[in-house]
Amino acid sequence: MSERKPSGTSFEDWVERQVREAQERGDFDHLPGAGAPLRGLDRDFSAEEWAADKARREGYDVSAMLPPALALRREREDILRDLGRLHSESLVRAEVEGFNDRVRELYRRPSDGPFVVVALLQESVVLEAWRAARPAPVVTAPVTPPPRRRRFFRRDRG
Repeated sequence: MSERKPSGTSFEDWVERQVREAQERGDFDHLPGAGAPLRGLDRDFSAEEWAADKARREGYDVSAMLPPALALRREREDILRDLGRLHSESLVRAEVEGFNDRVRELYRRPSDGPFVVVALLQESVVLEAWRAARPAPVVTAPVTPPPRRRRFFRRDRG
């Protein structure tokens, strides 16, 4: 399709001619899925569902498509699920504080859609869960070096 649309022809006629010529050349023969029914024709269509399906097929994270309140609810679940990845109490506190700040900011803004409740994280409860999720510290005995062997060529001179 490197040729330009000739002046005086409508865009629709030009496209239809291109498709017809490609069919005559056999460009559409032996394509994957040829002759198979199209999936999803039996259900209602929405642009949002199409975009989400396309993103999933291509391996993208669809959480960016969520409304802000639902995205925060998912983030809350992720924080509680992945507590073990945080290495220190200060990181847990910072994560909880940052999340709670984002929730408060959401509630300060006017809502675009239906009201969705997003609960704040209680720092003390999250810290308890973090402590419980952490593996017990491994206590290892101090390694003592082996005793020094006396060299055979050195004698006591005394």
